[in-house]
Amino acid sequence: MKKTILLSLVILIAACKNSTEEKNEPTPTQKEENEIKTNYPQLLENVFEVHGGIKSWKEKRTLTFELPEKDAKELHAVDLWSRKDRVDSEVFSMGSDGKDVWLLDPSDSYQGDAAFYHNLMFYFYAMPFVLSDDGIVYRETADLEYGGKSYPGIRIGYQSGVGTSPKDEYFMHMDPDTGKMAWLGYTVTYRTGEVSDNVKWIRYDDWQSVDDLILPKSITWYNYEGPKILDARSKVAFENVHISKKAKPTEFYSKPENARLVEPKKHD
Repeated sequence: MKKTILLSLVILIAACKNSTEEKNEPTPTQKEENEIKTNYPQLLENVFEVHGGIKSWKEKRTLTFELPEKDAKELHAVDLWSRKDRVDSEVFSMGSDGKDVWLLDPSDSYQGDAAFYHNLMFYFYAMPFVLSDDGIVYRETADLEYGGKSYPGIRIGYQSGVGTSPKDEYFMHMDPDTGKMAWLGYTVTYRTGEVSDNVKWIRYDDWQSVDDLILPKSITWYNYEGPKILDARSKVAFENVHISKKAKPTEFYSKPENARLVEPKKHD
């Protein structure tokens, strides 16, 4: 997740052309993805509650948002239970049907890594609630110090075999004054499969109310030097955010006829 990759992906955003109309789907007979745990660390429980509550989040089914760039945009849609997803722009589409990742790029213009990017912005956007996912291991971490203020936090790792980068780590820190999430530190192991101590930092201090949840309006990457956080570097805004209890039809996330499959790098 190098800086140049994130910047180039944002530059590539173009006007979306696909409908976001939601349709009812039959309710699954099994809802393992939607079950609500109660054994989160207390700090994380408190943050969930301030942001609208984990129960409300688990009841939601579809999340959509747009990433704008001047007069262009990119539309992201995610099934919150199955984590099937789709990204549409004027020049390309990509997504996952829950098993395979696909890319539809008729003009051969997409220069990024679709297997890496198709759900990347969802995971940054859906903080702090994605920190309730299965397969997570919670640990204590030191407070984050920034601007003369201490931000209590929690360290998040993953069990072996969870996701494409189980050796990634996250550090979520809350604002002690508001109780809201304030910072996300993260490491990237996708391309190497090796544990990294290079922690990148995103500030979460711009929120919006979406239905009954508090979700980001924008997030800001910061420059850093070792463990020291420096100045703001780049901001990504989220527009036309919608969250619903309704599911899109299964075929919405399916591989289009002329799309090709892309293979993610998976590490144990």
